[in-house]
Amino acid sequence: MKAMQCQQFGPPESLIMADVAPLVAGAKEVIIKVMACGVNFPDTLIIQNKYQFKPELPFAPGGEVAGVIASVGAEVKHLKAGDKVFALTGWGGFAEQVAINANRVFKMAPGMDFVLAASTMYTYGTSYHALKDRAELKAGETLLVLGAAGGVGLAAVELGKLMGATVIAAASSEEKLALCTTKGADMTINYTTEDLKERIKELTGGKGVDVVYDPVGDKFAEPAIRSMAWKGRYLVVGFAAGEIPKIPLNLALLKGCAIMGVFWGSFAEREPQNNLKNFMELLAHFQSGKLRPHIHKLYTLEETPDALNDLLNRKVIGKAVVKVQDWAVEEKPAFVAKLMVEGSFANLKSVAKLVGQSLGTSDWIEISQTMVDQFAESTLDNQWIHVDVEKAKAETPFGGTIAHGFMVLSFAPKMLYAMMPLESAKMSLNYGTDKVRFISPVPTGSRVRMTAVLKAVEFASETQAKIFIECTFELENSTKPACVATLISMVFE
Repeated sequence: MKAMQCQQFGPPESLIMADVAPLVAGAKEVIIKVMACGVNFPDTLIIQNKYQFKPELPFAPGGEVAGVIASVGAEVKHLKAGDKVFALTGWGGFAEQVAINANRVFKMAPGMDFVLAASTMYTYGTSYHALKDRAELKAGETLLVLGAAGGVGLAAVELGKLMGATVIAAASSEEKLALCTTKGADMTINYTTEDLKERIKELTGGKGVDVVYDPVGDKFAEPAIRSMAWKGRYLVVGFAAGEIPKIPLNLALLKGCAIMGVFWGSFAEREPQNNLKNFMELLAHFQSGKLRPHIHKLYTLEETPDALNDLLNRKVIGKAVVKVQDWAVEEKPAFVAKLMVEGSFANLKSVAKLVGQSLGTSDWIEISQTMVDQFAESTLDNQWIHVDVEKAKAETPFGGTIAHGFMVLSFAPKMLYAMMPLESAKMSLNYGTDKVRFISPVPTGSRVRMTAVLKAVEFASETQAKIFIECTFELENSTKPACVATLISMVFE
């Protein structure tokens, strides 16, 4: 396989394209066929031996990837070959394959493509951890984002606005600030042409800002701290401008403010459950369309040094991504794709155009024992065939437990909303089923997916309609479905 290797520490142009042997998964590892790899500032540091993590030479940089699992280790149960995933690798991503511990791998959500999946972990993971966990940003507070047009900065702008803050974006050009405005920034500062401290004072009426998100450092740090409100929080995210600033600590005393370090990589390692919770929340925002990374450019694997140099030279606006290998684009049915381009999912009346048509097919969902146990606990249905693994192995023909039929059916809303996003909906009530038949048992460890056909749209008013959808839950490697049902949702615009 091909890998863009660091064989001796140095600048991006010192990287070498090498042919290396295919990888073999360890017991707790998976091998990912890498389709895309995000480009991040730590990649520029790790190849110069300036980063906190120091892999042995030779290695490929590249800390976040998206791709398809090629093989899994003997102890890996929740992933399998063919799953589309994204992962936090630390390094190794600028290569056609990467080996990674399975607990650092996430399945891609329905509707995600490889570029999107390779653009979320470092930038949104860092920024969400910073704003949510460290600063505890509250609605109504004022957030200043330095380096606001970079990968983590732009994510912070989006997230800050989503969390209800007033967002001030600071960047080095009007082009960059214009993009920040499209991502939700309420006010902007061009710190190439404007005095940062005076402009903050002007924009906040002398009050100052509650939270500073600083991935830049250098000469911008001190004026930003001097511009903080009482009991503000200054987030130390990185030092992209070069120098690590020396902060006069009397400023923290006078402002009653907190200077808080943000090391998301260490957080992900030390607090994996909290990190997973954050990602589940982020994925929900991606699926709803509330978050969307701005892709600066797609580079080829051979162009990896160019991508890293563009990042170092502050030419990248948003996120740079290396497209490691080509992939087939999975398309919705032609008529659905056409309608979505024309905005026909914008309101209920346009959805009615699809009556009698297929809405497509969802991604696969794997049924884990954990999911079965959680469903049994929440429904008070603790029959042994669902929860007693050893007894089920001995006494059922399935070689283990099976999922409750209604558990499989409960996946329908998640799958459906990924296939048919309705921009105008303010609220949707899942009324349940009109008809349902459970046809095949679903063993734990198997996978299901849903195909959907829009059967009818009944309007109760101009802004309220009942939607009937005929769904079939396919069971992988089975000629018979798990169940078929007609679902009913009431949608309000």
